[in-house]
Amino acid sequence: MTEFLYWIVELIARMHSWLLKLNDAYEYNFSDKELHFLIIGALGMAMIFVIHPMFKWLARNNHIMVISWIYVFTLIIVITFAIEIGQRVTHTGSMEFADIMFGVMGFICMFLIFSVIRGMYHVILKIIRNVRREDMEEWEEDEQEDCV
Repeated sequence: MTEFLYWIVELIARMHSWLLKLNDAYEYNFSDKELHFLIIGALGMAMIFVIHPMFKWLARNNHIMVISWIYVFTLIIVITFAIEIGQRVTHTGSMEFADIMFGVMGFICMFLIFSVIRGMYHVILKIIRNVRREDMEEWEEDEQEDCV
């Protein structure tokens, strides 16, 4: 996971350098703020075009928990980065990437435990419903036999 995140940071740094070279090569002279406005705006819109249809499909197929997980996972990453940056700025702790990793992994592990418990709960409910349905069918058959 650490290598993946470093790869993302490296990719972003390369893209940043490439965009600055494009800006200089074509003499657009966009300021840093204007470049952020354009690039992040375009990136956000591209993500909307991908994520919105995916979330619509998930909602239509009754996968609301997946949508909730994606949202909370995103917030957890933002919060852990904010905590580490806050520690760096306020000198109340040391800013460590490992803290971010452990925080995110804590959420993933606790969510996995929750998922197992939730899965067992749903299996038990399904068994109870099937037993009730079978009992109702037997009762209806007995009632029909009594009527004949």
